[in-house]
Amino acid sequence: MTTDPPTAGIGILATGSYLPERVVTNADVVSLVPNTSEEWIERKTKIVERRFAAPDEAASDLAVHAARSALDAAGLGAGDIDYLIVSTTTGDAPIPATATLVQHALGAHGAGCFDVNIACSGFVTSLALARALITLRPAARALVIGTDVYSRFIDFDDRATSVLFGDGAGAAVVAAVDDGPGFLDLDMVGGGDAHDLIEIPGGGSRRPTSPETLAERGHILHMKGRQVRDYVMDNVPGIIDALLERCDHKAADIDHFVPHQANGMMVAELVDACGLTGAATHLPLDHSGNTGSASVAIALDEANRSGALRPGDLVLLAGFGAGMAVAAGLLRWSAPALRSAA
Repeated sequence: MTTDPPTAGIGILATGSYLPERVVTNADVVSLVPNTSEEWIERKTKIVERRFAAPDEAASDLAVHAARSALDAAGLGAGDIDYLIVSTTTGDAPIPATATLVQHALGAHGAGCFDVNIACSGFVTSLALARALITLRPAARALVIGTDVYSRFIDFDDRATSVLFGDGAGAAVVAAVDDGPGFLDLDMVGGGDAHDLIEIPGGGSRRPTSPETLAERGHILHMKGRQVRDYVMDNVPGIIDALLERCDHKAADIDHFVPHQANGMMVAELVDACGLTGAATHLPLDHSGNTGSASVAIALDEANRSGALRPGDLVLLAGFGAGMAVAAGLLRWSAPALRSAA
C-alpha cells in the first residue's frame, strides 16, 4: 500500500465504451440455466439484460471500439498515444498481449503497450499505472482500456455465476490536465491468500490443456460467490476509508461512486458499509451485467456521457475481484461532460 503524497495535474481527458449488439435478457438466460427464473435473477443481482459478443468478436475487437470512442471524444488520433494499457482476463490468446493487437488495429504505432491481468480491479489498476508513467513523462498520453468476453467462459450449469456476466469494453484517455488536480490518489491492494475464490484453473503452465482439464471443465470460470462477497465486505470499505483519509476527504464529500459492477445487491451493501449513501452510485449493470475488467470503465463512460459528471466533482472509483485484488482511486473530475453517445 502506497503512502506517497498524491501527484496533481494528471487526470482523464475523455472516456469511451462499447457493448456488443447481441442483447441477452433474463428470459434468455433462464432458457440456458437450470433452476432459475427471471424474477430470481433480477431480485438477486439487479441485472435485467447483458450483452454477448458476436462469434467473430474477441476481446481486442471490443477494446478497439471503446478506444476509438474515447479518442474521438478527446479529439486525438491513435498516433497521439504514448502508452496503451489493456486490462483483460479473457484476451484473444495467451500470446501475444491483447494490447499489441489493439495497437495494430488502431494504428497506434510506437506506443508502449502491455496487458494487465488482475480481473475486475484491472481498469483502476491500469489508471494507476498510466498516472505513474505520465508522472515520469508529463507530456505523454495514455490510453487505458478494460475489455472482457466472459460469455466464452460461463458455466451455464452454475446459476450463481452464469446469470451475472456479460461482455463489453470501456476506455479512458489519461494525460496532464490544466483545469484541475485530476487524480488525488490511487491505491492497489492484493489478497493472494484468497486466490482460489475466482479462477479459470486450466490452460496455464501448471495445468496445461489436456483431455483431463477439458473433462473437468477446467477452462470455464469458477467462483465461490459467498466467499467473494465476504472478502469484498471485509476488505473494500477499509481500503476506501484509508484512501479518503490520505486525501483529506470523507465519504460525505464524494459526489460520484463508480464501482465494479459485480452484483447490484452486493454494491448496495458496499455503499452502505462505506457510508457513500450521499453519493450518486452509477450502476449500468442492469443492462450490461458484470463485464469484469470493463465494468468500471463502462460505468464511468456512461456517467460521463449522461452529463452527470461535472468539472470539480469528486469521483471515487473502486474495482475488486479475482486475485483477490482491490484497486481504488479518487479524482477531481476535469473532463467536459459529454451529452451524446459517440
